Amino acid sequence: MNLLIYLQVSHCSLDTSGTLMLIGQVVDALATPFVGYHSDHTDNVLSARYGRRKLWHLFGTLCVLASFPFIFSECLGCSLSHKWAQLYYFAAFIVIFQIGWAAVQISHLSLIPELSQDDHVRTHLTAVRYGFTVLSNLFVYIVTWIILHVTGECDKQQVGPADAWKFRNIVFIVIAVGSIASVLFHAIVRERQTHRHQELLLSPNESGAHGDFLRRPVMYQVAGVYMSTRLVVNMSQILIPLYLHRTLGLAARALAVVPLALYLGSLAAAGMQRLAPKSCTRKFNYFMGSLCALAGFVWIYFGSNDTYKIYFIYVVAVLIGFGGAVMLVTSLALTADLVGAKTEASAFIYGVMSFSDKLSCGLAIALVQKYADGAEDTYYRNAMAWTCGAATLLGLTLTLLLPKISSDTLALNDNTSINDTEDTSTAPIDNI
Repeated sequence: MNLLIYLQVSHCSLDTSGTLMLIGQVVDALATPFVGYHSDHTDNVLSARYGRRKLWHLFGTLCVLASFPFIFSECLGCSLSHKWAQLYYFAAFIVIFQIGWAAVQISHLSLIPELSQDDHVRTHLTAVRYGFTVLSNLFVYIVTWIILHVTGECDKQQVGPADAWKFRNIVFIVIAVGSIASVLFHAIVRERQTHRHQELLLSPNESGAHGDFLRRPVMYQVAGVYMSTRLVVNMSQILIPLYLHRTLGLAARALAVVPLALYLGSLAAAGMQRLAPKSCTRKFNYFMGSLCALAGFVWIYFGSNDTYKIYFIYVVAVLIGFGGAVMLVTSLALTADLVGAKTEASAFIYGVMSFSDKLSCGLAIALVQKYADGAEDTYYRNAMAWTCGAATLLGLTLTLLLPKISSDTLALNDNTSINDTEDTSTAPIDNI
């Protein structure tokens, strides 16, 4: 919804909003492998006592808290300045925010492989993590709906500059709740300390875990799956408010309720993934998620009548949310499979995955917004259907072509079964 806020509330042009989004995505893309590399190599007195992942998470949290309120507020002292001055103002806070967000995400994700060596447990943890991510998004949209409903006729009016104070209050509520959640995380979670990881990373007799991963073609294939999946999830979440507002011309209420349906679908998918039996392979899960997402994008392309706007748009949102969540949890599980027992390099691997995701999303958003000025009302419908649909097909193709991955060596192994050995930390992952 941040693009819509920039467009309708902050007086930003389509091109400027796209530029700001691109800046944020590029900074995030560059920051994630940097944070991942240094998170893996952090080894000092403070990290030994507090935990290297939690230390980077704390740094990221402070950056987010210091920058997020300014991104969604008026340009302080420069509200009447030239648009380029305001662009630099917002870009500075976006850079700080994205660096902090990269630290939060990568450090949090890299904890998953360290908590368990079992791939099914890792999938369970990933699904739980994504479930709480969806719950947080649901919370934001519920708060948005309540504020828009209480403070105006959201069923009849569209958002505009007069609603800036409403979104500012939403941001303050989100920051308060997020701060409480972060405090609880740092107070409750205990990170294991493993000196063996540092020895593996820094041993002069070995090329190092990072270099070993970078030489494996399968890592780039998994990165392609993750990038495609993130394109589907992120672009649909970003474009659906614009699609509702510009293409369908729906009232402000729909901007909260339709994304709410999308996140409810995501939450249902996360619950199903958590309870899925081991017999469900990665490829099967990704295939089913892709079918749901594709059905939603095809429906968006052809749906336009009043019945669709009033009723079926919610079904479409659930389909996209459900399918995207299944695809995302599966792609993250594939990344955890790739890490395997080499948790000493887990943050770097997640950083590389996120690099491909952020860069591709930033370029896609910038391109979509670049040609939005003067476009027809169906522009955002076409942009979402074709961009997300193509990304879904790409991710599905790469997933179906994935070989089996050896957790310990990352060597491709098509003949060995996970049942051939009792050592599950070095057995090839057979449920891909």
